[in-house]
Amino acid sequence: MAKPVSIEVWNPSGKYRVVSTKPMPGTRWIDLLVQQDCRVEICTQKKTILSVEDIIALIGDKCDGVIGQLTEDWGETLFSALSRAGGRAFSNMAVGYNNVDVNAANKYGVAVGNTPGVLTETTAELAASLSMAAARRIVEADEFMRAGLYDGWLPHLFVGNLLRGQTVGVIGAGRIGSAYARMMVEGFKMNLIYYDLYQATRLEKFVTAYGQFLKASGEQPVTWKRAASMDEVLREADLISLHPVLDKTTYHLVNKETLSMMKKEAILINCSRGPVIDEVALVAHLKENPMFRVGLDVFEDEPYMKPGLAEMKNAIVVPHIASASKWTREGMATLAALNVLGKIKGYPIWHDPNKVEPFLNENSLPPAASPSIVNAKALGLPVSKL
Repeated sequence: MAKPVSIEVWNPSGKYRVVSTKPMPGTRWIDLLVQQDCRVEICTQKKTILSVEDIIALIGDKCDGVIGQLTEDWGETLFSALSRAGGRAFSNMAVGYNNVDVNAANKYGVAVGNTPGVLTETTAELAASLSMAAARRIVEADEFMRAGLYDGWLPHLFVGNLLRGQTVGVIGAGRIGSAYARMMVEGFKMNLIYYDLYQATRLEKFVTAYGQFLKASGEQPVTWKRAASMDEVLREADLISLHPVLDKTTYHLVNKETLSMMKKEAILINCSRGPVIDEVALVAHLKENPMFRVGLDVFEDEPYMKPGLAEMKNAIVVPHIASASKWTREGMATLAALNVLGKIKGYPIWHDPNKVEPFLNENSLPPAASPSIVNAKALGLPVSKL
Protein backbone atom coordinates (compact mmCIF):
# COMPACT_ATOMS: atom_id res chain seq x y z
CA MET A 1 0.00 0.00 0.00
CA ALA A 2 1.51 3.31 -1.08
CA LYS A 3 1.92 6.08 1.43
CA PRO A 4 -0.37 9.11 0.99
CA VAL A 5 1.16 11.59 -1.45
CA SER A 6 1.39 15.32 -0.79
CA ILE A 7 -0.77 17.56 -2.93
CA GLU A 8 -1.61 21.20 -3.60
CA VAL A 9 -5.29 21.91 -4.18
CA TRP A 10 -6.89 24.61 -6.33
CA ASN A 11 -10.64 25.30 -6.24
CA PRO A 12 -11.48 22.73 -3.52
CA SER A 13 -15.23 22.88 -4.20
CA GLY A 14 -14.93 22.21 -7.93
CA LYS A 15 -17.36 19.75 -9.51
CA TYR A 16 -14.75 17.78 -11.50
CA ARG A 17 -11.59 16.36 -9.94
CA VAL A 18 -8.48 16.60 -12.11
CA VAL A 19 -5.11 15.33 -10.87
CA SER A 20 -1.69 16.37 -12.15
CA THR A 21 1.10 13.98 -11.20
CA LYS A 22 3.65 16.80 -11.30
CA PRO A 23 3.68 20.60 -10.91
CA MET A 24 3.77 22.03 -14.46
CA PRO A 25 5.12 25.36 -15.77
CA GLY A 26 2.85 28.39 -15.77
CA THR A 27 -0.57 28.90 -14.22
CA ARG A 28 -2.79 29.29 -17.28
CA TRP A 29 -3.49 25.56 -17.37
CA ILE A 30 -4.72 25.73 -13.77
CA ASP A 31 -6.85 28.80 -14.49
CA LEU A 32 -8.51 27.16 -17.50
CA LEU A 33 -9.48 24.10 -15.46
CA VAL A 34 -10.71 26.14 -12.48
CA GLN A 35 -12.82 28.34 -14.76
CA GLN A 36 -14.64 25.18 -15.89
CA ASP A 37 -15.46 24.12 -12.32
CA CYS A 38 -12.57 21.69 -11.84
CA ARG A 39 -10.93 20.92 -8.53
CA VAL A 40 -7.23 20.69 -9.44
CA GLU A 41 -4.92 18.56 -7.32
CA ILE A 42 -1.18 18.79 -8.05
CA CYS A 43 1.19 16.20 -6.60
CA THR A 44 4.04 17.95 -4.79
CA GLN A 45 5.83 14.79 -3.68
CA LYS A 46 9.63 15.23 -3.80
CA LYS A 47 10.09 12.28 -6.08
CA THR A 48 11.29 12.52 -9.69
CA ILE A 49 9.32 9.52 -10.97
CA LEU A 50 6.10 8.41 -9.28
CA SER A 51 5.45 4.69 -8.95
CA VAL A 52 2.26 3.04 -10.14
CA GLU A 53 1.25 2.74 -6.46
CA ASP A 54 1.81 6.47 -5.93
CA ILE A 55 -0.42 7.33 -8.88
CA ILE A 56 -3.16 4.93 -7.74
CA ALA A 57 -3.13 6.73 -4.37
CA LEU A 58 -3.45 10.05 -6.22
CA ILE A 59 -6.37 8.81 -8.32
CA GLY A 60 -8.29 7.70 -5.24
CA ASP A 61 -11.98 6.77 -5.30
CA LYS A 62 -13.19 9.59 -7.56
CA CYS A 63 -11.20 11.17 -10.33
CA ASP A 64 -12.42 12.60 -13.63
CA GLY A 65 -9.07 12.92 -15.34
CA VAL A 66 -5.29 12.79 -14.92
CA ILE A 67 -2.44 14.79 -16.44
CA GLY A 68 0.69 12.62 -16.37
CA GLN A 69 4.29 12.52 -17.50
CA LEU A 70 6.34 10.55 -20.01
CA THR A 71 8.29 8.87 -17.17
CA GLU A 72 5.20 7.09 -15.80
CA ASP A 73 4.02 3.59 -16.67
CA TRP A 74 0.46 4.03 -17.90
CA GLY A 75 -0.86 0.55 -18.57
CA GLU A 76 -3.59 -1.86 -17.51
CA THR A 77 -3.18 -1.21 -13.77
CA LEU A 78 -3.49 2.58 -13.92
CA PHE A 79 -6.22 2.74 -16.54
CA SER A 80 -8.20 0.18 -14.54
CA ALA A 81 -7.82 2.33 -11.42
CA LEU A 82 -8.79 5.49 -13.27
CA SER A 83 -11.84 3.79 -14.77
CA ARG A 84 -12.99 2.54 -11.34
CA ALA A 85 -12.73 6.12 -10.07
CA GLY A 86 -15.00 7.31 -12.90
CA GLY A 87 -12.21 8.83 -14.99
CA ARG A 88 -12.37 8.93 -18.76
CA ALA A 89 -9.42 11.16 -19.63
CA PHE A 90 -5.64 11.00 -19.40
CA SER A 91 -3.07 13.22 -21.10
CA ASN A 92 0.69 13.01 -21.27
CA MET A 93 2.44 16.36 -21.00
CA ALA A 94 4.50 15.22 -23.99
CA VAL A 95 4.16 14.62 -27.69
CA GLY A 96 5.39 11.04 -27.31
CA TYR A 97 3.39 8.32 -25.59
CA ASN A 98 5.71 5.31 -25.56
CA ASN A 99 4.89 5.04 -21.84
CA VAL A 100 1.18 4.51 -22.56
CA ASP A 101 -0.54 1.21 -23.37
CA VAL A 102 -3.15 2.67 -25.70
CA ASN A 103 -4.91 -0.69 -26.06
CA ALA A 104 -5.42 -0.78 -22.29
CA ALA A 105 -6.81 2.77 -22.42
CA ASN A 106 -9.20 1.70 -25.19
CA LYS A 107 -10.33 -1.28 -23.10
CA TYR A 108 -11.39 1.04 -20.27
CA GLY A 109 -12.74 3.79 -22.52
CA VAL A 110 -10.10 6.33 -21.48
CA ALA A 111 -9.11 9.05 -23.95
CA VAL A 112 -5.32 9.48 -24.24
CA GLY A 113 -4.05 12.96 -25.00
CA ASN A 114 -0.65 14.23 -26.07
CA THR A 115 0.79 17.66 -26.86
CA PRO A 116 2.13 18.04 -30.42
CA GLY A 117 2.34 21.34 -32.26
CA VAL A 118 4.41 23.28 -29.70
CA LEU A 119 7.73 21.42 -29.70
CA THR A 120 8.94 21.82 -33.28
CA GLU A 121 11.11 24.93 -33.17
CA THR A 122 12.19 24.41 -29.56
CA THR A 123 13.44 20.88 -30.22
CA ALA A 124 15.11 21.91 -33.48
CA GLU A 125 16.87 24.74 -31.65
CA LEU A 126 18.34 22.36 -29.09
CA ALA A 127 19.55 20.03 -31.86
CA ALA A 128 21.20 23.06 -33.49
CA SER A 129 22.71 24.08 -30.14
CA LEU A 130 24.19 20.62 -29.60
CA SER A 131 25.52 20.70 -33.16
CA MET A 132 27.39 23.92 -32.53
CA ALA A 133 28.59 22.86 -29.08
CA ALA A 134 29.96 19.58 -30.46
CA ALA A 135 31.53 21.15 -33.55
CA ARG A 136 33.37 23.82 -31.57
CA ARG A 137 34.04 21.67 -28.46
CA ILE A 138 32.38 24.25 -26.23
CA VAL A 139 31.72 21.99 -23.24
CA GLU A 140 35.30 20.71 -23.19
CA ALA A 141 36.61 24.27 -23.38
CA ASP A 142 34.28 25.44 -20.61
CA GLU A 143 35.45 22.65 -18.27
CA PHE A 144 39.07 23.48 -19.14
CA MET A 145 38.57 27.13 -18.15
CA ARG A 146 36.73 26.31 -14.91
CA ALA A 147 39.51 23.92 -13.92
CA GLY A 148 42.01 26.80 -14.10
CA LEU A 149 44.03 25.12 -16.83
CA TYR A 150 44.13 28.02 -19.31
CA ASP A 151 47.50 29.79 -19.21
CA GLY A 152 47.60 31.34 -22.68
CA TRP A 153 46.52 31.01 -26.31
CA LEU A 154 47.81 28.02 -28.25
CA PRO A 155 47.43 27.22 -31.98
CA HIS A 156 45.98 23.75 -31.37
CA LEU A 157 43.82 24.47 -28.32
CA PHE A 158 40.32 22.98 -28.80
CA VAL A 159 40.39 23.07 -32.58
CA GLY A 160 36.96 21.98 -33.82
CA ASN A 161 34.96 21.78 -37.04
CA LEU A 162 33.76 24.61 -39.30
CA LEU A 163 30.17 23.98 -40.35
CA ARG A 164 29.94 26.46 -43.22
CA GLY A 165 29.99 24.70 -46.57
CA GLN A 166 29.84 21.22 -45.00
CA THR A 167 26.98 18.76 -45.41
CA VAL A 168 24.25 18.33 -42.82
CA GLY A 169 22.42 15.01 -42.88
CA VAL A 170 18.90 14.66 -41.52
CA ILE A 171 17.30 11.27 -40.91
CA GLY A 172 13.58 11.87 -40.56
CA ALA A 173 12.53 15.07 -42.30
CA GLY A 174 9.22 15.63 -40.54
CA ARG A 175 8.35 18.88 -38.78
CA ILE A 176 11.29 18.88 -36.35
CA GLY A 177 13.82 17.43 -38.80
CA SER A 178 12.87 19.99 -41.43
CA ALA A 179 13.00 22.89 -38.96
CA TYR A 180 16.49 21.79 -37.90
CA ALA A 181 17.59 21.46 -41.52
CA ARG A 182 16.40 24.99 -42.32
CA MET A 183 18.31 26.38 -39.32
CA MET A 184 21.55 24.70 -40.36
CA VAL A 185 21.22 25.49 -44.07
CA GLU A 186 20.30 29.13 -43.63
CA GLY A 187 22.35 29.77 -40.50
CA PHE A 188 25.58 28.10 -41.60
CA LYS A 189 25.19 27.76 -45.37
CA MET A 190 25.41 23.97 -45.13
CA ASN A 191 24.40 21.64 -47.93
CA LEU A 192 21.63 19.17 -47.12
CA ILE A 193 21.22 15.45 -47.60
CA TYR A 194 18.16 13.86 -46.03
CA TYR A 195 16.46 10.49 -45.78
CA ASP A 196 12.75 10.06 -45.22
CA LEU A 197 10.11 7.66 -46.47
CA TYR A 198 8.21 10.68 -47.73
CA GLN A 199 9.49 13.50 -49.91
CA ALA A 200 10.03 16.75 -47.94
CA THR A 201 8.80 19.02 -50.74
CA ARG A 202 8.57 22.21 -48.69
CA LEU A 203 12.08 21.71 -47.33
CA GLU A 204 13.45 21.08 -50.82
CA LYS A 205 11.80 24.27 -52.12
CA PHE A 206 13.24 26.25 -49.19
CA VAL A 207 16.81 25.07 -49.83
CA THR A 208 16.44 25.65 -53.57
CA ALA A 209 15.18 29.21 -53.02
CA TYR A 210 17.94 29.96 -50.51
CA GLY A 211 20.53 28.58 -52.92
CA GLN A 212 19.22 30.89 -55.65
CA PHE A 213 19.40 33.85 -53.26
CA LEU A 214 23.04 33.06 -52.41
CA LYS A 215 23.95 32.66 -56.08
CA ALA A 216 22.32 36.02 -56.92
CA SER A 217 24.38 37.55 -54.12
CA GLY A 218 27.62 36.21 -55.59
CA GLU A 219 28.00 33.42 -53.01
CA GLN A 220 28.29 29.67 -53.39
CA PRO A 221 24.73 28.26 -53.50
CA VAL A 222 23.64 25.56 -51.08
CA THR A 223 22.33 22.27 -52.43
CA TRP A 224 20.00 19.48 -51.32
CA LYS A 225 19.69 15.79 -52.06
CA ARG A 226 17.13 13.22 -51.01
CA ALA A 227 19.09 10.07 -50.23
CA ALA A 228 17.93 6.67 -51.43
CA SER A 229 18.92 5.10 -48.11
CA MET A 230 19.92 6.04 -44.59
CA ASP A 231 23.37 4.58 -45.25
CA GLU A 232 23.91 7.19 -47.96
CA VAL A 233 23.32 9.96 -45.41
CA LEU A 234 25.69 8.36 -42.90
CA ARG A 235 28.48 8.06 -45.46
CA GLU A 236 28.21 11.54 -46.96
CA ALA A 237 27.24 13.91 -44.12
CA ASP A 238 29.66 15.76 -41.85
CA LEU A 239 26.93 16.44 -39.30
CA ILE A 240 24.00 14.03 -38.80
CA SER A 241 20.86 14.68 -36.78
CA LEU A 242 18.36 11.94 -35.99
CA HIS A 243 14.63 12.72 -36.08
CA PRO A 244 12.81 9.42 -36.74
CA VAL A 245 9.88 7.95 -34.85
CA LEU A 246 10.72 5.06 -32.54
CA ASP A 247 9.34 1.72 -33.66
CA LYS A 248 10.67 -1.77 -34.47
CA THR A 249 12.29 -0.50 -37.67
CA THR A 250 14.21 2.33 -35.99
CA TYR A 251 15.33 0.57 -32.80
CA HIS A 252 19.17 0.67 -32.80
CA LEU A 253 19.09 2.42 -36.15
CA VAL A 254 22.58 3.60 -35.23
CA ASN A 255 24.71 0.61 -34.26
CA LYS A 256 28.25 -0.73 -34.65
CA GLU A 257 27.81 -1.33 -38.38
CA THR A 258 26.23 2.03 -39.21
CA LEU A 259 28.65 3.96 -37.00
CA SER A 260 31.52 2.47 -39.01
CA MET A 261 30.04 4.03 -42.17
CA MET A 262 30.35 7.58 -40.84
CA LYS A 263 33.29 9.92 -41.35
CA LYS A 264 35.96 9.75 -38.65
CA GLU A 265 35.30 13.39 -37.67
CA ALA A 266 31.53 13.30 -38.08
CA ILE A 267 29.13 14.75 -35.52
CA LEU A 268 26.02 12.82 -34.47
CA ILE A 269 23.03 14.48 -32.77
CA ASN A 270 20.02 12.76 -31.19
CA CYS A 271 17.03 14.66 -29.83
CA SER A 272 14.48 12.05 -30.91
CA ARG A 273 14.29 8.82 -28.87
CA GLY A 274 17.12 7.18 -26.95
CA PRO A 275 16.76 3.58 -28.24
CA VAL A 276 17.35 4.79 -31.81
CA ILE A 277 21.05 4.49 -30.87
CA ASP A 278 22.80 1.37 -29.59
CA GLU A 279 24.52 3.19 -26.73
CA VAL A 280 27.04 0.45 -25.98
CA ALA A 281 28.23 0.51 -29.59
CA LEU A 282 28.33 4.32 -29.47
CA VAL A 283 30.59 4.34 -26.40
CA ALA A 284 32.99 1.92 -28.11
CA HIS A 285 33.01 4.09 -31.25
CA LEU A 286 33.71 7.25 -29.26
CA LYS A 287 36.65 5.55 -27.54
CA GLU A 288 38.13 4.37 -30.83
CA ASN A 289 37.51 7.64 -32.68
CA PRO A 290 38.39 10.63 -30.47
CA MET A 291 37.54 13.18 -33.20
CA PHE A 292 34.05 11.72 -33.65
CA ARG A 293 31.60 13.73 -31.54
CA VAL A 294 28.07 13.25 -30.32
CA GLY A 295 25.37 15.41 -28.74
CA LEU A 296 22.61 13.54 -26.90
CA ASP A 297 19.40 14.76 -25.28
CA VAL A 298 17.88 11.27 -24.92
CA PHE A 299 19.24 7.91 -23.78
CA GLU A 300 18.57 4.24 -24.35
CA ASP A 301 17.76 3.44 -20.70
CA GLU A 302 16.75 6.91 -19.54
CA PRO A 303 17.46 8.33 -17.01
CA TYR A 304 20.59 6.15 -17.00
CA MET A 305 23.54 6.23 -19.38
CA LYS A 306 25.43 3.16 -20.53
CA PRO A 307 28.77 2.62 -18.75
CA GLY A 308 31.55 4.82 -20.07
CA LEU A 309 29.41 7.45 -21.80
CA ALA A 310 29.68 10.01 -19.00
CA GLU A 311 33.49 9.84 -19.14
CA MET A 312 33.73 10.53 -22.87
CA LYS A 313 35.08 14.01 -23.59
CA ASN A 314 33.77 13.82 -27.16
CA ALA A 315 30.18 13.39 -25.95
CA ILE A 316 27.84 16.19 -24.88
CA VAL A 317 24.97 14.91 -22.76
CA VAL A 318 21.96 16.89 -21.53
CA PRO A 319 18.94 15.63 -19.51
CA HIS A 320 16.06 15.46 -22.04
CA ILE A 321 15.60 19.23 -22.30
CA ALA A 322 14.70 19.57 -26.00
CA SER A 323 11.27 20.99 -25.15
CA ALA A 324 12.52 23.04 -22.21
CA SER A 325 11.78 26.55 -23.35
CA LYS A 326 9.34 28.53 -21.22
CA TRP A 327 6.85 29.05 -24.06
CA THR A 328 6.87 25.41 -25.08
CA ARG A 329 6.61 23.86 -21.61
CA GLU A 330 3.78 26.23 -20.61
CA GLY A 331 2.07 25.42 -23.91
CA MET A 332 2.43 21.69 -23.29
CA ALA A 333 0.85 22.08 -19.85
CA THR A 334 -2.05 24.04 -21.35
CA LEU A 335 -2.67 21.48 -24.10
CA ALA A 336 -2.53 18.55 -21.67
CA ALA A 337 -5.03 20.24 -19.37
CA LEU A 338 -7.36 21.05 -22.27
CA ASN A 339 -7.19 17.45 -23.52
CA VAL A 340 -8.52 16.25 -20.16
CA LEU A 341 -11.03 19.09 -19.84
CA GLY A 342 -12.38 18.48 -23.35
CA LYS A 343 -13.19 14.85 -22.60
CA ILE A 344 -14.76 15.73 -19.25
CA LYS A 345 -17.00 18.35 -20.90
CA GLY A 346 -17.86 16.17 -23.90
CA TYR A 347 -16.13 18.42 -26.45
CA PRO A 348 -15.16 17.09 -29.89
CA ILE A 349 -11.54 16.54 -30.97
CA TRP A 350 -9.65 19.37 -32.68
CA HIS A 351 -9.34 18.83 -36.43
CA ASP A 352 -5.54 19.22 -36.62
CA PRO A 353 -3.36 18.48 -33.56
CA ASN A 354 -0.40 20.26 -35.14
CA LYS A 355 -2.26 23.57 -35.51
CA VAL A 356 -2.79 24.47 -31.88
CA GLU A 357 -2.23 28.24 -31.90
CA PRO A 358 -5.89 28.98 -31.01
CA PHE A 359 -5.42 27.06 -27.75
CA LEU A 360 -2.31 29.03 -26.81
CA ASN A 361 -3.60 32.56 -27.37
CA GLU A 362 -3.78 34.00 -23.87
CA ASN A 363 -5.96 36.89 -25.02
CA SER A 364 -8.93 34.72 -25.91
CA LEU A 365 -10.75 31.64 -24.68
CA PRO A 366 -9.53 28.36 -26.22
CA PRO A 367 -11.78 26.48 -28.65
CA ALA A 368 -14.31 24.07 -27.16
CA ALA A 369 -12.34 21.01 -28.25
CA SER A 370 -9.66 18.58 -27.08
CA PRO A 371 -6.43 19.58 -28.87
CA SER A 372 -5.06 16.05 -29.46
CA ILE A 373 -6.48 12.63 -28.51
CA VAL A 374 -4.42 9.81 -30.01
CA ASN A 375 -7.11 7.12 -29.63
CA ALA A 376 -10.06 9.28 -30.72
CA LYS A 377 -10.85 7.02 -33.68
CA ALA A 378 -10.75 3.85 -31.57
CA LEU A 379 -13.15 5.42 -29.06
CA GLY A 380 -15.42 6.82 -31.77
CA LEU A 381 -15.00 10.42 -30.59
CA PRO A 382 -16.35 13.15 -32.91
CA VAL A 383 -14.02 15.62 -34.66
CA SER A 384 -14.58 19.38 -34.39
CA LYS A 385 -15.63 21.24 -37.53
CA LEU A 386 -14.39 24.57 -36.15
